[in-house]
Amino acid sequence: MTKRLVVTYALWAVGGPLGLHHLYLGRDSHALLWMLTMGGFGIGWIREFFRLPSYVSEANKETKGVRGKRPDTIPLVSPTRFTGQVCVGIYFGTVALIGLNSLDFFYLLVLPLCVGAGVHLVSCVGEQTSDLQKTLTACIITSPIFYGSKLSPLPISLAASITASQHRRFKAPHPAGTPPEQLGTRLYRLGLVWLAFSAPLAFCIFHNTTATLYYISDCVAALLDMFWFFPWLKGVLEFSLLLPYRILCALTGGGQDEESWRKVLEILLNVYNQKEREALKVLSVSEEASLEEITQTYKELVKVWHPDHNPTQQQESEQMFIKIQEAYEILLRRHRPKSRE
Repeated sequence: MTKRLVVTYALWAVGGPLGLHHLYLGRDSHALLWMLTMGGFGIGWIREFFRLPSYVSEANKETKGVRGKRPDTIPLVSPTRFTGQVCVGIYFGTVALIGLNSLDFFYLLVLPLCVGAGVHLVSCVGEQTSDLQKTLTACIITSPIFYGSKLSPLPISLAASITASQHRRFKAPHPAGTPPEQLGTRLYRLGLVWLAFSAPLAFCIFHNTTATLYYISDCVAALLDMFWFFPWLKGVLEFSLLLPYRILCALTGGGQDEESWRKVLEILLNVYNQKEREALKVLSVSEEASLEEITQTYKELVKVWHPDHNPTQQQESEQMFIKIQEAYEILLRRHRPKSRE
């Protein structure tokens, strides 16, 4: 069945980040890549606008059992494809670090296999492919060198991408007259891969909802702590966080006020981050304590744990005295912006 350029552009516009146009053209590897990365992190989807005519031409040749390049020739090195291999390999490795890091032999086996799968997926896009076995072997050999490092997906992905590029080749065309695979079978296979990719990550997020919220609040609090002396920053941040709500209202026609959403943001932005929670424990005060209460408790603890008042426990009192000082400074930084408003 001949593929039409108009239909391809329509699917690109409607569901491009989900790979609908690639699914229509029979480019299942590309469709899967777009499904897992939301259109190559958005950049690849926009870049495709000028490449769709060549994709349609390749797809129509494929239906006739003809390819523009012979399988025994070697493709030219593509910096774009190599960059994509490295980025997607890191992305797959990061997802594995989030969702699968509790598994046995994670850094020796699970992580390198995940990174290698991401690199190989990019290498199989379009007319090209690579040697999966050699790509995974490069990952497994590289992984022990960076065992336990959170940055290990980067060197593993680089090693796998170099190996995949060295063993790149063109795919062999399907024999002429071969009936196309059923759409249901293709969707079933893509769905299984998508579930295998997303299920561990989704489980980790929902199983650790509290930790995820604390992580988000830590990031927001860190930004506010860095730029609290800019009075307009809070307004800019609030506007950015309210933007999804406003877009949703514009699309659905909803006109409800933003009070409920603002309350959610207020709760999120006021959640104590990890360092502040530890500081509260050191000073033995509750999260509802005011700055005056925190200061009063700090002064009392300083008197109790001052090294001059504990000559028999000099080392222990010095360590505790430093902890109290640091805890008070952390909580003081949190309350300073509020006292300035």
